[in-house]
Amino acid sequence: MIGAWGVNAQNFTRQDSLRGSITPEREWWNLNYYHLDVKVEPSKKFISGSNLVRYKVLKEAKTLQIDLQEPMKIESITQDGKKLKFNSEGNAHFIKLKKKQVPGDFNELKITYSGNPQEAKNAPWDGGFSWDTDENGNPFVATSCQGLGASVFWPNKDHMYDEVDSMRISVTVPKDLMDVSNGQLESVEDKGDFKTFNWVVKNPINNYGVNINIGNYVHFGETYDGEKGPLKVDYYVLPENLEKAKKQFAQTSMMLRAFEHWFGPYPFYEDGFKLVEVPYLGMEHQSSVTYGNKYQNGYLGRDLSKTGWGLQFDFIIIHEAGHEWFANNITYKDIADMWVHEGFTAYSENLYLDYHYGTNASAEYVIGTRDNIRNDSPIIGPYGVNKSGSGDMYYKGANMLHTLRQLIEDDELWRQILRGLNKDFYHQTVTTQQIEDYISEKSGKDLSAFFNQYLRSTLIPTLEYKMDGENMTYRYVDVVEDFDMPIRVFVDGSEKWLFPNSEWKTEKLEGSNLIFDKNFYIETNKM
Repeated sequence: MIGAWGVNAQNFTRQDSLRGSITPEREWWNLNYYHLDVKVEPSKKFISGSNLVRYKVLKEAKTLQIDLQEPMKIESITQDGKKLKFNSEGNAHFIKLKKKQVPGDFNELKITYSGNPQEAKNAPWDGGFSWDTDENGNPFVATSCQGLGASVFWPNKDHMYDEVDSMRISVTVPKDLMDVSNGQLESVEDKGDFKTFNWVVKNPINNYGVNINIGNYVHFGETYDGEKGPLKVDYYVLPENLEKAKKQFAQTSMMLRAFEHWFGPYPFYEDGFKLVEVPYLGMEHQSSVTYGNKYQNGYLGRDLSKTGWGLQFDFIIIHEAGHEWFANNITYKDIADMWVHEGFTAYSENLYLDYHYGTNASAEYVIGTRDNIRNDSPIIGPYGVNKSGSGDMYYKGANMLHTLRQLIEDDELWRQILRGLNKDFYHQTVTTQQIEDYISEKSGKDLSAFFNQYLRSTLIPTLEYKMDGENMTYRYVDVVEDFDMPIRVFVDGSEKWLFPNSEWKTEKLEGSNLIFDKNFYIETNKM
């Protein structure tokens, strides 16, 4: 996703816990398959339909939690043709099961629902349905729901820890329009004044990645020759933007080359890759990345780094597609660890530059984004209540990873770590601790204090130093316990490493012109 998320001091409610924790009514069953079948009537801003939920029983239970947010209403819930009763507590609905739930069995529920879903006021940040029109007056409709949750428009197990293994998405729209959703288009059914578009997702998918996009689309595409063979790449845009899209979307193959180099094969070959024009800025919906950057480079034409390098690529194409690896392939279990999505994906922007323009360009870009860091609150948020940490997860996260690349001092090892993350956590939900431990193990460095400093603290390591001729006395302040990150300096042009900690150290530099390497995200203070 784009932009800033934040956590303000607040009292969390039971609704926050029901949404953000693995409740007893969630933990006993594991998602296997969804069939979301929904009719969208743009003239009424109304949707209706059903979701079939297939799950595996992990242990015996009698109550199952399904989530659907007001003002959407559940009309009925059935299992094996028998209607079930349920109790609602806000957006959480507790279904009373009649059938004995036998561990190892696969069972199904069908949930029928309808309503006027929440309308997004400022998509994609606040989420919901965007009901818009194109310049010819045709309906132009899209969904976005990260953070807020997919249950804003369809009933599901709305917690990130459990991804469905595969999915079918059937969307019925007025006959002159088209729906574009995730996966591959299997069939189109003519239903008189309406058409149903059936999309099939063969890979695991997170809830907020599921999307509906409706418009008077035209289509073009290509085949990308990738690491795993031919990848089907499709583009859906409004007719008036077709020629601009053909030019701008040439960056897709450049993105795929760069990210397959750094991160490994695109994680969803079976589902293809799509860019879909929408009436908001964009979002990382899996295999159906949405685009609204107005066919220009930068972030709506702006360079977020103020170095010039941010205008060498279309921010939405590169950033949102980067999420296919970090967000859609490797997915956080709890939104408190959202940095795993946003830190790595903000970092992917400068790796794209590294691949196409060189290491100096990428370094200048990521260092330039430091002006966007506020250090207002820690990057990691509170667990179990569906709250992310500071928006610093983007560019502080990226600069942390850029600093880590310097510490490893081996770009090929660093690349193998990034590729290894995507291979070893392929299609998995993870915790930050798993990611931290993996990088520590593969790099051969104990990075626990390093991650505590940048993820769990708002302090920026500050190197205090004083000079007495060629003798330098220095130490770290504003650091967490055991923080002792080495840094690279240049003395009269020669590279030298310093090994500071919180205690004063003195050593001879054998030179007079001292320059600190800006690739390390620290402050310096000459006393």
